[in-house]
Amino acid sequence: MMMSGFFRLGVWQNFFRAWRNGYSGNLEGEGFTLGGVYVIGAGRQGVLLEHHEKEFGDKVSLPSVLEAAEKIKPQAS
Repeated sequence: MMMSGFFRLGVWQNFFRAWRNGYSGNLEGEGFTLGGVYVIGAGRQGVLLEHHEKEFGDKVSLPSVLEAAEKIKPQAS
C-alpha cells in the first residue's frame, strides 16, 4: 500500500477510531505491512476463517473469529 495508504479515507477513519479508544501503539517496526487473522482447524479441517487487512486498521470481526473457533473439532488420537 505504501504512501497511497495515507491518502485513503478509511485509513484515517481507522486511525481516529483507535485514537478515540485510547490505543497509542509504539510506532516502531515496518509500518507498511498489512496483517491478517487465520483460524485453522485440527487435522484435515483446514482454514475455518481467514481475514486479510485491505487497508491499515482494518479489523476482523470478533464474533466471526469466535464462531470459527467453536467449529474446531478435536483431532482423534
